[in-house]
Amino acid sequence: MNVWLKSVTLLEPSSPFHQQRVHLLIQDGVITRLEAADETDPDMQADRIIEGDEVRVSMGWLDMQAHFDDPGLEHKEDLFSGSQAAAAGGFTEVVLLPNTEPVLDTKNDLHYLLGRSLDLVKVHPLAAVTRGAEGQELTEMIDLHQAGAVAFSDGLNALTHRQVLLKAMQYTQKFGGLLINRPEDTQLTQFGTMHEGVQSTLLGMKGLPSLSETLAVEQHIRLLQYASEFAYDHPPRLHLSNISAAESVALIRQAKQQELAITCDVAAHQLIMTDQLLADFDTNYKVNPPLRTEADRLALLKGLSDGTIDVIVSSHQPQDIESKRCEFDLAEFGMVGLPTFLPTLTQVVSEALPWWSLLDRCTHLPRELLKLPLPKIAEGETANLTVFDPTANWNFNESTSPSKSNNHPWWGNTLTGKVLAVFNAGQQYLAP
Repeated sequence: MNVWLKSVTLLEPSSPFHQQRVHLLIQDGVITRLEAADETDPDMQADRIIEGDEVRVSMGWLDMQAHFDDPGLEHKEDLFSGSQAAAAGGFTEVVLLPNTEPVLDTKNDLHYLLGRSLDLVKVHPLAAVTRGAEGQELTEMIDLHQAGAVAFSDGLNALTHRQVLLKAMQYTQKFGGLLINRPEDTQLTQFGTMHEGVQSTLLGMKGLPSLSETLAVEQHIRLLQYASEFAYDHPPRLHLSNISAAESVALIRQAKQQELAITCDVAAHQLIMTDQLLADFDTNYKVNPPLRTEADRLALLKGLSDGTIDVIVSSHQPQDIESKRCEFDLAEFGMVGLPTFLPTLTQVVSEALPWWSLLDRCTHLPRELLKLPLPKIAEGETANLTVFDPTANWNFNESTSPSKSNNHPWWGNTLTGKVLAVFNAGQQYLAP
């Protein structure tokens, strides 16, 4: 199929056409023409034309944190439905958490995922740092790295054992690997359900204090400093996942000023939601780390604008109806994030965070962290593209969301920001 992107705005800082209107022709998955748009239409034969004053095209998006529950919990999500949801959400590549049943901690587990990856949406597995993601015994990291693991993480399970954390940093530096961990002092969060503060007190809910995150961040930084003093071939690289607290941002900013090899990400929903939304006990807002205060949200936005926060993730965590339609304290944590990623970003974009800067956090920067090849937007290159209209409206329901789960507070609502097409590896997704 030939698709003509007619007079659309290109968002790609490495291109001479960055932030300019272009005509772009894709023939059988290859970019065959790319030229500046002018008042006259070129002669481009196409089976489908995508155009509009607000339409934008960028490098295909990469999500650095999603959970597809496959193998073991396929009733919540599987590789096929998750990949379809990713494409509909604008992603051409997705990094999958290892918290499946069984946990992804052997080469055979990785081969299962890689062997079932779709051409349109390429999945990249994270291998567990510890066996069973139980936080005790390290996995065979070098073997897993050679088998295709792009990084190492215990995923949803925060790795808290200090000696194991240090050993993991030292072990991954042998091959320049990336260690990813969610900073949480689990002794301070036991039985917690939402952010600990005024709102949790008013609602009578057990809290998850921001102290549990900031203490862990500080500990990670100290361990990274120690491991860096004895680095040989490669400095240890640490990525802190799902940062949510203002003090965490300040600590990471300071660590970066000390030139430590530390990076971090934030879940998209944390940029627009706060704990005030839990007043009606809607379990779809129950996530971990929890939605925090307005001051925390503003600090996260500041961290994005000044470069402290490197990546924006969907934090896609599907849950079945039984896991959410129950008492708040019994409900599982998690929110689907792939289908709603663009509508969330439309509420974040600002003068301080223009589109090209936001998209850099889900295109260039995650690929550079994971040492994955950067797609090029140029004639003769295989198309790895996301096309979207941030002003278009669509209904978020079972006919538009391919995910098996609907645990999101926006379910059934009209959202602004629509993905129009995704191209990758000679395949395409074209929105109806």
